[in-house]
Amino acid sequence: MKRLVFLLLILVVPFPMWAQSVPTGMEFTTRNTPVHDPVMIRENGIYYLFCTGNGISVFSSRDMQHWRKEKPVFSSAPQWAVKAIPGFKGHIWAPDISFYKGQYYLYYAVSAFGKNTSCIGLAVNKTLDRASPDYKWEDKGKVIQSVPGRDMWNAIDPNLVFDENGTPWLSFGSFWDGIKLVKMTRDLQTVSEPQEWYTIARRPRDFATPDTAAGNGAIEAPFIFRKGNYYYLFVSRDYCCRAEKSTYKVVAGRSEKVQGPYLDRQGIPLQLDGGTLVIQGDSVNWYGAGHNAVITDSNKDYLLLHGYDAHDRGRSKLLLEEITWDAAGWPVPIQLGAGQ
Repeated sequence: MKRLVFLLLILVVPFPMWAQSVPTGMEFTTRNTPVHDPVMIRENGIYYLFCTGNGISVFSSRDMQHWRKEKPVFSSAPQWAVKAIPGFKGHIWAPDISFYKGQYYLYYAVSAFGKNTSCIGLAVNKTLDRASPDYKWEDKGKVIQSVPGRDMWNAIDPNLVFDENGTPWLSFGSFWDGIKLVKMTRDLQTVSEPQEWYTIARRPRDFATPDTAAGNGAIEAPFIFRKGNYYYLFVSRDYCCRAEKSTYKVVAGRSEKVQGPYLDRQGIPLQLDGGTLVIQGDSVNWYGAGHNAVITDSNKDYLLLHGYDAHDRGRSKLLLEEITWDAAGWPVPIQLGAGQ
């Protein structure tokens, strides 16, 4: 197989457009909170957002409507990542937060932009409350790595899920050969042996064509959410990070098994480019919306994601929308508007 060397040049605006620097202590309402790739969890009545940013960006809120910027998870770049990723200086992507056996597990991604020179790392903490004497992020280092010329997948955008037996699985992936799922050990730190890998979603692509080409395999950011008898796989398709030209959207499929196959409403597998639309930009108030997480709070399910604000030069902002489910158990498509 020939060696594939090409760049995923998906930006037509400078990288800092969605990697905005926000001072610690600055406050925002949800509609104006500058985030990218958000996930959320609650501890003792306080909601915490973790997002792409230098050292992993963090915001806190008591009502999910007013957010305060906190200090990042890491004050300096993890040294293992500096050694593993040429040019890496501490800008960390797409975190994923879970609480398991008395600890918070924070997966995160480091990558050489536009390549599958990428790694997924893990940090743990007993609490998210900075005032607690137990507050301390302990970096566990590399969990999974993808290597150009060896792997046809990209080790970014991690998401942890537990199956009905309590077995942990990690989904991840961006472009390339789609979204992967791998079985993890019970300590959540390494891939389980013997290894179990699955491709749970993908889009047709031509590896000889740059990823900038329209429709060339643009899929990433998996999030698996268990509800009732189904596992719902949410993925983002088309293009992020292009400000006014962003076409990001979220689609979903479901399966009775965490390993899949995940089918959309029409029965098309997500491995075959299927996907039922959940949310997309309206080209008036939001150019695109994607990279979602799903949380349940007060018996309501919420879709958490970022959108490209049409009223602010396409800058990336926080979106938080309640999910309603139809009689067949599918999320009702969410309509974005000016007030959101």
